Amino acid sequence: MYSVLIADDEKIIRKGLCSLIDWESLGYEIIGEAANGREVLTFIEKQPPDVVMIDIRMPNLHGLEAIKRAREAGYQGQFIILSGYSDFSYAQDAIRYGVRSYLTKPVDEEELIAILEKLRTELDEERGRDSSNQLYQEKAKLTLLQDYLAGEIGYEELNLSDLGLTENAYQVILYEKYSYNLSDISYDFSDLLRVSNHSQEFYEYLTIRNQHVILLKGAHAIERFHEILSRYDAELPPQKNSPLDTIFISCGRIVKEGTELPQSYADACMLLGKRFFCDQYQHVINYEGPYSFTKEGGGVNLEHNNLLDDYVKSLLDHIQAYNRNRIAETLHELEQELYSAPIGVQEQKDLLVDLYLQIKEKISYLYRSQNIPFIPNSTAINRILQSYYLYEIIAFLSEQFEMIMSSIGYSSRESIINDIVYYIEHNYAENITLENIAPLFGYNSSYLGKIFSKKMGINFNTYLDNIRIEHSKELLKKNKLQVYKIAELVGYRNVDYFHIKFKKSTGISPAEYRKQNQTE
Repeated sequence: MYSVLIADDEKIIRKGLCSLIDWESLGYEIIGEAANGREVLTFIEKQPPDVVMIDIRMPNLHGLEAIKRAREAGYQGQFIILSGYSDFSYAQDAIRYGVRSYLTKPVDEEELIAILEKLRTELDEERGRDSSNQLYQEKAKLTLLQDYLAGEIGYEELNLSDLGLTENAYQVILYEKYSYNLSDISYDFSDLLRVSNHSQEFYEYLTIRNQHVILLKGAHAIERFHEILSRYDAELPPQKNSPLDTIFISCGRIVKEGTELPQSYADACMLLGKRFFCDQYQHVINYEGPYSFTKEGGGVNLEHNNLLDDYVKSLLDHIQAYNRNRIAETLHELEQELYSAPIGVQEQKDLLVDLYLQIKEKISYLYRSQNIPFIPNSTAINRILQSYYLYEIIAFLSEQFEMIMSSIGYSSRESIINDIVYYIEHNYAENITLENIAPLFGYNSSYLGKIFSKKMGINFNTYLDNIRIEHSKELLKKNKLQVYKIAELVGYRNVDYFHIKFKKSTGISPAEYRKQNQTE
């Protein structure tokens, strides 16, 4: 439907025109009336109609002058002039302003219908051209933007303004959907932006090399996006099977110029490749500087021929000694090695498969008289190769090693708690939870929590907080590190959460504690 404004200083004529024909059947809708030229201009400014039927002779502002001013203000709609015979010369002058239709009073019904039908055909063609042009322009823009981010064309070859890159801050976000049950994935993460009040002008959704890419444009868009992500940090993971629970997001660096966007995209691509090494419940990885791609302790060349043999021998020794602490520590060392290894994820999975099969083979030979309930090789291999995260494989290996120890010898359940306390004391700065520590010692997290509380007289999380707070006290006393850095060193990623725990334990803030206890 096309909108129509009827302008005439005589009310009876306006009402007559409204009822003269069946406007709706012709594809039009009358959206307003005006009694003079000034009212016409005001209406056009607030709600531009597709068609204006306007009388030339009106008070306050002549109809022809109203047309002239409307055109000067950029109005692109169509005008149909209403005039008496004596006003025909005015109608001729109006041609200069793009007026191609006029009617003489009294208005003839058939003549009006003929003009409206012809005008509707022109408007349909114009709308079709505008729609096609807009579609082609949008597609061309997205194609250029995709090639630019991917580094296939340089910014010197583009007009960044034409691509809408005129903001003072940008960030490239990549995300991939994954689920053990692929039928769970029936949504698109970009939809979350729409339902979270993001205007389309603040972001672009692209697909580059089959990757889902979101380009955030402007500081406001970046801030709003990270507000959404902040609700799902490691301490408040997404609800199981919710959309964010089956999505992994990597965030490139924030840049200030459109010319730096390819670097932000490269960062996000690099980080997306590190998803395999993220912690349990971690769904987001952010760029934190040029060293955010490495972990402490990494860097040993995994292509060294003796490396796999060394880990097999070490783990085999610890299994036979029933030394859970050293098994956990050795697996942690292996995890660190793999993070910085110069080989791909698939090669790392193959290496871990080889490690498991070699240990299984040696144990089977050494304890061939024992009835060890090994799972089939095919099951173990699939379990490792189909894992999304390294921690899942490490947990699987821990479970298998615990099963082997239970089968070849006696393991006191009382000693488990001592082993866990030892582990916490040496790993409190890591992302320790009852859920991810339980598999390391071969237990269900719920059962382990019960026996831990019974043995220690305190629940696991409270005990872990106490250990971290005690170590943070020593750091506050002995050095001048900023509080947020101390929070990280003792295992708290969220400094506000650290403040809450510290004050709950001591009754004062970290800053107050430092002031009262710092040594020179």
